[in-house]
Amino acid sequence: MRRTGKHAQGTICYTISPLHTPNDFVEMAEKLLDLGCDSICIKDMAALLKPQPAFDIVKGIKETCGEDVRVHVHVHATTGVTMVSLMKAIEAGADCVDTAISSLSLGPGHNPTESLVEMLEGTGFQTKLDNERLLKLKKYFAGVRPRYKEFLSNITGVETEIFSSQIPGGMLSNMESQLKQQGAGDRMEEVLAEVPKVRADAGYPPLVTPSSQIVGTQAVFNVMMGRYKVLTGEFADLMLGYYGETIGPRDRHVIELAAKQTGKEPINRRPADLLKPEWHELRDTTVGLPGSNGTDEDVLTYAMFPKVAPKFFTTRAEGPKSVAKDPGAPAAAAPENGKPASPSSVRATVTYDVKLNGKTHKVTVAPVK
Repeated sequence: MRRTGKHAQGTICYTISPLHTPNDFVEMAEKLLDLGCDSICIKDMAALLKPQPAFDIVKGIKETCGEDVRVHVHVHATTGVTMVSLMKAIEAGADCVDTAISSLSLGPGHNPTESLVEMLEGTGFQTKLDNERLLKLKKYFAGVRPRYKEFLSNITGVETEIFSSQIPGGMLSNMESQLKQQGAGDRMEEVLAEVPKVRADAGYPPLVTPSSQIVGTQAVFNVMMGRYKVLTGEFADLMLGYYGETIGPRDRHVIELAAKQTGKEPINRRPADLLKPEWHELRDTTVGLPGSNGTDEDVLTYAMFPKVAPKFFTTRAEGPKSVAKDPGAPAAAAPENGKPASPSSVRATVTYDVKLNGKTHKVTVAPVK
C-alpha cells in the first residue's frame, strides 16, 4: 500500500468485557504499527467508550508508540456519554475525531459537529471550522433527512442499557426486525439479556460487523427455540475458530455442539491460511458478466457481493439510483379487497403485476395531471 502512495490506518474495535483493559488496546496499537500501519483509529461502534478509558487509551498510545503517531477516535452517540469521551480523548492528544452535522447526528449516529466546536472554545483546542458554513450544512441536511424517513433508526434518545448489552445501534434494529418477522416483537428484552451470555460463551468477541450480527442472531434463536437447540452456521464457525481468536476461552459444550452440527473440526490457526487462492477464478467470472469492465474494483465488488454485483454491472451506466422519497408527496391509494385501486383514486405512481393470457406484465398507473 505504501508503495502506491496510500495511507494504511489500523483500526481497533473498542469493546468492554471482564477481560478487556485499556492497556490491551494500547498493545493492539503497537502491533498494528509494527505491521506497517501509518495511523491508528479507535472505533467505538456501540458508544461504549467512556471518558476515562478514552483518555487512558489515547494517552497510552501516544506515550508508548510516540507522540507523532496519528490517533483517530470514532465514537457513536447512542449512550449519551461519548461527547465527553471525545473531549477527554482530545485532551490526551487525539489528532482527529468523528462527528456529524447536527441535523444528521445523535441516536446511533455520531455526536453533533457544532456542539464539539462550541465545547472546545477556551480550551486551547480548535477545529478551524466556519460556523456560518456549518449552519448552512445543518439547514441543507435538515431538508434532506425526511426523504429517508423509512430508513431512520427508531433510537432517537439515550440508551444507557447498551453498557449492559453492548449492542451497537445497527445490531439493535436488526434483532428488532428478526423478532417482528417471527411475531415476537415483545420478546426484545429477553434477547437483550441473552446477548451478553452468548458473547461470554463465544469468548467475548467485539460486537462489530459481522460478529455483532452473528451473536445477535444466535441470541434470538436461543430465546425463540431454547438455548443452543439450533446454531446458525456462522455462530458455529465462530465457536470453532473460523472467525479467528477471541480474547477469552469459548464454551466447550457449545464447541462440541457446533462440531456435531457442521461436521467441522475446531481450529487454532489463522483461518485465512485454510483458504485456497480465489483471485483468478473470481476475475474470470467477473469478466464474463454483462456490464463488467474487468477492473480489479469490479472483481472485488463481485467477490464481496456475488448476488448484487451482476445486476449492478448491467445498470451502472444509468447512473446512481436514489432511494429518497418526497416527504410532501401524498401516499398512493391502498388496494381494496385485494383489487388494484382505480386510476381515479391513485395519488402517486403505482406499479402492478398484471397477468394476461398466461403472461405477467408490469403496468404503471400514474395520477392524472
